Amino acid sequence: MKHLIDFCLMAKLSFSEKNIKRIAEKIKQLRIEKGYTSYENFAYENDLSRVQYWRMEKGVNFTINYLLKILEIHKMSLKEFFDE
Repeated sequence: MKHLIDFCLMAKLSFSEKNIKRIAEKIKQLRIEKGYTSYENFAYENDLSRVQYWRMEKGVNFTINYLLKILEIHKMSLKEFFDE
């Protein structure tokens, strides 16, 4: 239910190319803050597809479902992610 509420808040955002790029940069920043220098190691250790995770960090083939998986790993809600 919490994700649904968060998604409703997020729905107000515009998913322009610029905003997707900012989201991708934040995903990468979160990985680095966790101490992972390699996206491949992060994806592997968190049971994520390396290709799909790389696409998310690059802002290519961006999906909400995959973003939710990444945020779950970081124990972060959509609201927390987008508040900054």
